[in-house]
Amino acid sequence: MGDVTVDVARQGPARRMPVRGLKATARRILRLLDLEDCELSLALVGDEEIRRLNGHFRSRDEPTDVLSFPVDDPPPSGPRLIGDVIISVEKAARQARKRRRSLDDEMEVLLIHGILHNLGYDHERGPEDEREMRALERRLRKQLKAGLT
Repeated sequence: MGDVTVDVARQGPARRMPVRGLKATARRILRLLDLEDCELSLALVGDEEIRRLNGHFRSRDEPTDVLSFPVDDPPPSGPRLIGDVIISVEKAARQARKRRRSLDDEMEVLLIHGILHNLGYDHERGPEDEREMRALERRLRKQLKAGLT
């Protein structure tokens, strides 16, 4: 099995967020998607930082839960770079409370969503694309819960 690398950066209110489990979950998701010899960058931030990024890159002046930045030009050799996933831990915590699930579960949902966006899935393209992405998200969550990798 090829190497799967997940680099995590934490900033602001997310500095105290434990990352070991999240890194393991990200590696499992990538393996479930049959991705080996790849690298993912994950940034955990607060609402202010994700609001700034959302405004700059999407012209939306509000905090969002997750942003994805796929790699446009992968390097000719070495591990496949999947891209960057940025999650607002503050927004994730509010959503977890609202949805009556743990923060770990919410972070898993957002991580799956961000990774799929980096792989080209986009629920905003239309109903068929949304159905395809949501179905894959559900399948991955089931596989994670079943302990598959």
